[in-house]
Amino acid sequence: MGTPEHSTTGDTAGNGTGPVGGLGRACHLGPVVAVTSLAAALAVIAGRGTGGCVLVGAAVMTGQLSVGWCNDAFDARRDTAAGRHGKPVVDGAITVTQVWTAAYAALALCVPLSLFCGLWAGAVHLAAVGAGWVYNVLLKATRWSWAPYALAFAALPAFVALGLPGHPWPAWWVVGAGALLGIGAHLGDVLPDIRGDLATGVRGWPQRLGPDRARLLLPVPLVIASALLALGPAGPPGRREMVALTVVLLVAVTGTVLGRRWERLAFATAIVVAAVDVTLLLSGIGIGTGPP
Repeated sequence: MGTPEHSTTGDTAGNGTGPVGGLGRACHLGPVVAVTSLAAALAVIAGRGTGGCVLVGAAVMTGQLSVGWCNDAFDARRDTAAGRHGKPVVDGAITVTQVWTAAYAALALCVPLSLFCGLWAGAVHLAAVGAGWVYNVLLKATRWSWAPYALAFAALPAFVALGLPGHPWPAWWVVGAGALLGIGAHLGDVLPDIRGDLATGVRGWPQRLGPDRARLLLPVPLVIASALLALGPAGPPGRREMVALTVVLLVAVTGTVLGRRWERLAFATAIVVAAVDVTLLLSGIGIGTGPP
């Protein structure tokens, strides 16, 4: 799912001395914690029992770890050539072989943990993890770099819902909002590093757009996701939904207008909009399921 392009200097796994610290820095701990927490919260809201919630969290965590380690291992040669200090392989804290070994070990754990959540649920989650690996090794530098993000984020609520009795699919607007959040996450993830990526030959979809167009486009999928989550459920939207949608629009417009001068502000407002979207999803508005 998330495979951030930023330097891992600021990761919270310590200073990264030795193999354990190096693996902690290489796994992209922030996205691992964020996506695992979101999946566990969705499982709680969906009514999974304690064991089911633990299984969902463990499956998502191992999948995220495998994608994060794969990202750093595959990029090690490019990062070394570009002198991207802050990356544990570049800094000599760990070897590429050790990172690949950790990635494959996490993936090996992810397979049974995912399938223990249910055959269909496990298949959907493994497809999402596979999308993360495909992004790392094939699509990151292509115009299709957004697609794995969209697939992986859309699959998260489906993974949780399909593990319920009767194996229901989540409502279409939940899946659509997840895909749009994934696209927004990709744009926001890459935006601060577009100029550096272009200098090292990485030409994914955001890099091809360029920093200015990527900044202007960033709030669009997030706002549409907000609209789906607020207006998608049956019946007229309530006050809470309308307040959330109003806040999203005001924040998005502010970020777009002022982001021309302060690029970090555009990124910060996108995070605020994404946080509102996640709140809508977790508040019970967006966990509705459709027919099996």
